[in-house]
Amino acid sequence: MAVKRMDNVGIVVEDLGATIDFFRELGLEFEGRATVEGEWAGRVTGLSDQRVEIAMMRTPDGHSRLELSRFLTPPVVSDHRNAPVNALGYLRVMFAVDDIDEKLERLRNCGAELVGEVVEYNNVYRLCYIRGPEGLLIGLAQELSRAQYDDNDEGRPMSASASHKGPLLD
Repeated sequence: MAVKRMDNVGIVVEDLGATIDFFRELGLEFEGRATVEGEWAGRVTGLSDQRVEIAMMRTPDGHSRLELSRFLTPPVVSDHRNAPVNALGYLRVMFAVDDIDEKLERLRNCGAELVGEVVEYNNVYRLCYIRGPEGLLIGLAQELSRAQYDDNDEGRPMSASASHKGPLLD
């Protein structure tokens, strides 16, 4: 049986409010906020006494969601906020945007910092990485050309991370 879809990506944060505001400014829609606790939740996660405040954020197309989690108990055990982009584990989430410059300006007002620079890739995408609240690494991709398509024959452009030809390092 095939996977139906990727339902959500979970991100653990300390300041849930600031992170919600950041992703709203990015363009995600706030679905709601709740506290998850109880024996059933611990059976899923393996954390027997967990109490977690969560917020769900949905992409405008309705196909993807972020689950933002702030652990009340047990305490967070490690900190990735200053990890470089080549660290093992969670790396980043990339979002397609209409105007990367406009989006960067708005997100800078929420404390976002550009990691490197905005780069044009093969006249197809403009790409960059930013650090959002709590050091979260976020990628932004602005499609410039609809000339390259994936091989699914549905006319969808390839994703920014899959649009290269040949090896990533030349």
